[in-house]
Amino acid sequence: MPREKKLVAPSAAKRTAPPTTSGKKPTKKPKVDVAPPTTAKVALQRNTATGDVLVTGQGDVGQLGLGPDVFEKSKAVPVPGTDTAVDVCAGGMHTLYLTSSGEVYSFGCNDEGALGRTTSSLDGTETTPGRVDLPEPVVNLCAGDSHSAALTQSGVVYVWGNFRDSSGPIGLTAAGCPVPLPCKLLDKVVQISSGTDHLAMLRDDGTVYTVGCAEQGQLGRVTPCFGPRGGRRGIGYILTPDRVKLPPLKGCRSRAVDGVFTGSYCTFVKLKETGVVYGFGLNNFHQLGVIEGSEEQVEVSPRLLTACLEHRWQKISGGQHHTLLMDDKGAVYSMGRKDYGRLGHGEDSMDEARPRRVEKLPSCVDIASGNVVSLAVSVDGKVYSWGMGTNGQLGHGDDEDVYEPKAMASKALSSRNALLVSGGGQHTVMLATKSSQ
Repeated sequence: MPREKKLVAPSAAKRTAPPTTSGKKPTKKPKVDVAPPTTAKVALQRNTATGDVLVTGQGDVGQLGLGPDVFEKSKAVPVPGTDTAVDVCAGGMHTLYLTSSGEVYSFGCNDEGALGRTTSSLDGTETTPGRVDLPEPVVNLCAGDSHSAALTQSGVVYVWGNFRDSSGPIGLTAAGCPVPLPCKLLDKVVQISSGTDHLAMLRDDGTVYTVGCAEQGQLGRVTPCFGPRGGRRGIGYILTPDRVKLPPLKGCRSRAVDGVFTGSYCTFVKLKETGVVYGFGLNNFHQLGVIEGSEEQVEVSPRLLTACLEHRWQKISGGQHHTLLMDDKGAVYSMGRKDYGRLGHGEDSMDEARPRRVEKLPSCVDIASGNVVSLAVSVDGKVYSWGMGTNGQLGHGDDEDVYEPKAMASKALSSRNALLVSGGGQHTVMLATKSSQ
């Protein structure tokens, strides 16, 4: 597998296609008789503390929200007028944030409708926050390369933008067309998470639904012969949400899920009863944590992640070829590809096929992965970053790669405590509250 090249932000008119895997094609696995999981109402805790949106990194298409004349920031700065934010999300080349009243604002690249609102490059409306018109208050956000999603307080998921595969745009819904304004996708949902070009949704009965690109197995319900645009079933097959069927687990009475997480091209689901994690999708650098049968680079069906059984995981966040995991004690682990320092184990480290503790981090409350960077928020409100330094995404004032966690420092951060962090294609977004609050 060739080394990755340093990432350079593509132009607003073009987005890079997702990578395809090389090597032996995975064989079709036999069907497993799967019973529906036991009904278990799932409720998730969400942040309610307000703060400012802070940004650092590449801003050439407005993804920093600082106006048409700001193309890059190498240290974290606040986005004006965002002091009522309670959640943030960085997409590939755009940004979303959620206010305490449940309103969604967006800024950045809108070439495929990822902002969910009408904009014009002539007046700069893409480069500053603008409200997305939604029918009711929102409680959860997520975003991929060129799509966005919002979960409302009544459990309805709205989506806008576009999914892509290695051949180009595939549309967002069963009609196979981009959706520039929010449209309803699924109801009875309690959590959503986006990969680069797919969306995973957890319903209140503990079932998981997926939609989007299936080329790398990230939907967990599409065999290789149907991966390319739905095969003979058509594009509507992969662009219609459908349930992921989890295989039986010995000694586990319920297969109800209480957490769903994504990497760029993979998905993780956590069982409520036992805390064990299943994964599916791209595993070419063991970013999925599948050890057995690891000669297969793609897992098209859910696999129990035996490498991840030693801990109760609170959050999982994946980048292009690596994954961060945070356990219920706030300890952070990483696995996958080592290049550019994204695993945080030092310059002489190796690829990791199973979670390895990131030793230089204190106890944390949040983690996030960008494509080739890693991010964490400590219990005392500091933001740590490591990995590829290009475009200022690490927020250290330069473009040097960082091989171990290093705390961000800036005037804006010196007077604030960070609450949340999110990694985009070449930019980082944080939610931080003023220290005096």
